[in-house]
Amino acid sequence: MTDTRQRVAMGYIKGVFGIKGWLKIAANTEYADSLLDYPEWQLSKDGKTLNVTLEAGKIVSGELQVKFEGIDDRDQAFALRGYTIEIPREEFAPTEEDEYYWADLVGMTVINKDNIVLGKVTNLMETGANDVLMINGEHGQILIPFVSNYIEAVDTEGKTITADWGLDY
Repeated sequence: MTDTRQRVAMGYIKGVFGIKGWLKIAANTEYADSLLDYPEWQLSKDGKTLNVTLEAGKIVSGELQVKFEGIDDRDQAFALRGYTIEIPREEFAPTEEDEYYWADLVGMTVINKDNIVLGKVTNLMETGANDVLMINGEHGQILIPFVSNYIEAVDTEGKTITADWGLDY
């Protein structure tokens, strides 16, 4: 049976730690340890996928380290380097009103109040003060702070974001 659930890339395996199968994770989440909320991960690389189960996880010096069931030595762990970590979207916790997962915003079309298409959200950037939408389109790359001063509406159904942003900004 094919798994048709939407999966979201949440990071990747960047290296190994020690000799007992522990891995270093680069998490694309606000808090690295939030990946530990998901006991089942799908790993993908070069068209191959593996399903793994978390055995243990911890934060060491700000870095997420995990151990998967059945991965018990450095060689097995080393073979997983570079794999992307994917989690089914429906397993994400619900968001509060006016809160969004970055993964849901990426790919949305951004239009301004004059109905000019500014482009698509390709990524987000954390600046400390607020998140910033990175938008690419026919007008080049545009960076818009993701704050209520500039973001008028987010239509998750229609996959559009309306921004108070002129082309001359």
